Amino acid sequence: MTLLAVERIKLFSTRSPMWCILLALGLTLGFSLLVSMNAPSELPLTVRDSQSGAIFGLIVIMVMAALSVTTEYRFGTIRASFQAVPNRISLLLAKAAVVALVAGVVGEVIGFASWAIANAIRPSAQLALNNAAAWREVAGVGLVYAVAAVIAVAVGILIRQSAGAITLLLVYVLLVENLISLIPKIGSDIQKWMPFEQAANFAPVAAGGSQGDIPLSPWGSLLYFAGIAAVLLAVALTSAKRRDA
Repeated sequence: MTLLAVERIKLFSTRSPMWCILLALGLTLGFSLLVSMNAPSELPLTVRDSQSGAIFGLIVIMVMAALSVTTEYRFGTIRASFQAVPNRISLLLAKAAVVALVAGVVGEVIGFASWAIANAIRPSAQLALNNAAAWREVAGVGLVYAVAAVIAVAVGILIRQSAGAITLLLVYVLLVENLISLIPKIGSDIQKWMPFEQAANFAPVAAGGSQGDIPLSPWGSLLYFAGIAAVLLAVALTSAKRRDA
């Protein structure tokens, strides 16, 4: 509990996390508002449509998560942290847990606020949370944000430099998984197993937003996404333990 409290204090000791959270909320809710206002009246506005802006919040929260690690390496404060807590794995796990919790809470706010905005703008639309799929598409945003934050923390630990980590995350989330589908013959089959494509099968938060023939169930996709995050974090922790601070 002490490590978690310390990491919470460290996370909010700078202004960047709060700015990232506000930016994520502003971009996501603003886009949801625009979608709801400009959706053609003859076309149904669905619960999934209300989450159209979730990708913007996801990207900003992943940037925040990466910065929570890379800024410590940039300013050398990670050395003091490792001296105070010789068990590097425990320290970094606490950091990942705190960042994931913050990301999850922001994701839940975004999910339900986006739905509420759509419901207020288009009260006649079919936006009732009257089945498991509708609840998953709204409440699931927070779960995907939390797992994505863990991935970003792992990338930050591995890369250590803010520019490199953020560039890698942005390029991958926005471009790589979509471009894989262009590979002749096997591209579409490979794309189905990409982590954020699987995340989109659980909740509409990924760039592709795939609704295609995903081999796994929505909850299976979330477990797959979380498994990739766990493996990546394990690799990052092993690297941090072996490398000099």
